[in-house]
Amino acid sequence: MSEKARAIDQAILQIEKQFGKGSIMKLGAAADEKIDVISTGSIAVDLALGVGGFPRGRIVEIYGPEASGKTTLALHAVASAQKDGGTAAFIDAEHALDAAWARKCGVNTDELLISQPDNGQQALEIADTLVRSGAVDIVVVDSVAALVPREEIEGEMGDAHMGLQARLMSQALRKLTGSISKTKTTVIFINQLKQGDQVIGRRVKVKVVKNKVAPPFRVAEMEILSSEGISREGGLIDMGITTGVLDKSGAWINYGKQRIGQGRENAKQFLREHADVAAEVEAKIRERTVAVGVENPDGEEA
Repeated sequence: MSEKARAIDQAILQIEKQFGKGSIMKLGAAADEKIDVISTGSIAVDLALGVGGFPRGRIVEIYGPEASGKTTLALHAVASAQKDGGTAAFIDAEHALDAAWARKCGVNTDELLISQPDNGQQALEIADTLVRSGAVDIVVVDSVAALVPREEIEGEMGDAHMGLQARLMSQALRKLTGSISKTKTTVIFINQLKQGDQVIGRRVKVKVVKNKVAPPFRVAEMEILSSEGISREGGLIDMGITTGVLDKSGAWINYGKQRIGQGRENAKQFLREHADVAAEVEAKIRERTVAVGVENPDGEEA
């Protein structure tokens, strides 16, 4: 090893010691395979994250324009945690959670812990208590914009409250980070960016803009249907064709020598009806995928 390479390795070790593992890495570095994750419900997003889902013991921020699928993505992560036997909590600061939509996304609403706090301090204290209990696998806070400081709510109309929310969030994140890491709880903050004839769904592009467990800047697309949320089968078909697990010949989509459908919708229906084939396709996609979507960083973010 050259003196220059040794100096770089030493600098990396020093940075990781000071700022934590994952604070610096080579862009093409392989992800740590030991990281425990919660699936996002979209195979494309799981693979774009580089580790197979949202990492446990980390803070995740999902941000994007209004109605871009932010809460839907978080609800699918909640459903995934519940399917694995975990406990989930949803802090509904916006007081706008649609229980019927949550059920369509696969959430067991009977077991979901929900809180509708009166102010930002209360919301973050509840989140901290849940995390410190060590018994909750995932906590969703919807949304950061709705975490209004107590002083603003109790104050008079027209009072100036500059920087109160920023200070509140900064203090809360400092307090939460340690307990989140120790308890391996995933905490998702949802944030907003302010800026046929019948519609049955939409496609959303997701960009990983920051990642401490795998290289960032990957992009994935997911299909959100009004009947079920994120389409698992649609994701399998898209990623299957991308990775070569599935083959498209004209209008037909094939899995090996088996024709699974003429056209995308028929192929999706086949995978819905044949869960064993869908599981096999998903396993092969995850095995083959090393990097996803890095070639197209533009588009709508969620």
